[in-house]
Amino acid sequence: MRWWDVDAVLPLEQELFPDDAWSAETFWSELAGVPETRFYLVAADGDAVVGYAGLVATAGGQADIQTVGVAPGRQRQGIGDLLLRALMAEALRRGCTETLLEVRADNDAAQRLYARHGFERIAVRRGYYQPGRVDALVLRRRPAGPAEPADVLR
Repeated sequence: MRWWDVDAVLPLEQELFPDDAWSAETFWSELAGVPETRFYLVAADGDAVVGYAGLVATAGGQADIQTVGVAPGRQRQGIGDLLLRALMAEALRRGCTETLLEVRADNDAAQRLYARHGFERIAVRRGYYQPGRVDALVLRRRPAGPAEPADVLR
């Protein structure tokens, strides 16, 4: 993801996360950390952005998945799986020993995706997502990367 992708990502962000969508400024702030501590990518079908994802990671540290989003009409087609695998591969490349993320307690599809990739619940943040006071499940995966560190974007 680059700054010029933000305009294409914002409508998707609003549709996927209407109550707590990131602003353009938030995306720009995150992209300012690329490549030192941030890794962001988009999934495109032609000129259309159909998914995006982002990671905070430092060499030898902990990786934190910041966001994963897939267009509603393109879900269940493996796009989220590819984005997640790319994030985990980057965490591994940076030498991270674990990957953390937060997911809404009411987002069953995302929880199933993360469970398939070996994430386990380690904590609950009560009322974390506002408005609505929806709990956040804190998930962790050790080791940080995929079982086979092959290039997942081939």
